Parts: sequence; structure tokens; C-alpha cells
Amino acid sequence: MSGTETEKERVDRELIELLNELRVALPGVQVLFAFLLTIPFSSRYGVLSEAQRTLYVVVFVATFVATVLMTAPTAYHRLRFRQGDKPALLRSANRFAIAGIVSLAVALSCAAWLVLDVVQDGPFVWLALLPSIGLLVWCWFVLPLSRKSE
Repeated sequence: MSGTETEKERVDRELIELLNELRVALPGVQVLFAFLLTIPFSSRYGVLSEAQRTLYVVVFVATFVATVLMTAPTAYHRLRFRQGDKPALLRSANRFAIAGIVSLAVALSCAAWLVLDVVQDGPFVWLALLPSIGLLVWCWFVLPLSRKSE
């Protein structure tokens, strides 16, 4: 942006950027959540081990939490619309989005673990799971947090 951007313009721009980012992430979270809602009602749910059912609950709760956190900025904005509260909204929305991304990372990692555990036995589960989780952690957390400001 140019050096003539006012504080209000900066907050408006940053809020639009954040909401656009959430628009990209949220459909994936919603699809995962919708799919998870159907699993207990399928015939295969009964063949899951107790450990797999526990893992399913972790995936379900983490996805629920991610959905709540990633939609919270919209609810906040609607309820505080025209209250002159955009800087506080931006700070809260950023925190909600980061917490939602962390929760989604947990959900995706555990979902991958559950699926691999159901379809495969033995060390292959871990040989596939650990690099997958490593990739997620690297791309979503390590790379952005290790980048130095210019």
C-alpha cells in the first residue's frame, strides 16, 4: 500500500483481507464437518474400535471448534456493525482465525490418522501420517512464523 493510507483505511483493508482468507478456508471446514455429521449414522461406524471412536470424537470436536472460531468474525461484525469497533473487531477476528487454523490443523491431522488407521495396519500408518502432519505444520506454522520481516 502507499504511504498515504490512513489508520481507518488500513483497518478496513486488513479486515477485508482477513475475511477473504476465511472465505477460502471455511468451505473446506464446513465440508469436513458435514461429512463428520454423517459418520455415526453409517453402518461402518459400529466396526470402529474404541480407540478409533475416541479419535473420531477428537476430529469432530476439533472441526466443530474450527467452524465456530472461523465464523466468529462474521457474527462479531454483524452484532457490532456501525458501532465504531473495527480495530477491536480486527484484533479479535485475527485471534479467532489463528485459533481456528490451529483447531483445523488438529482436526485434519486426527482425521488423517483415523482414515489411515481404518484402511491400513502396522507401521505404514505412521510412515504416511508423520510426513503428512509434518507438511501441514511446516506450511501452516513453521514457514510463516520463521519468516523475517523486511
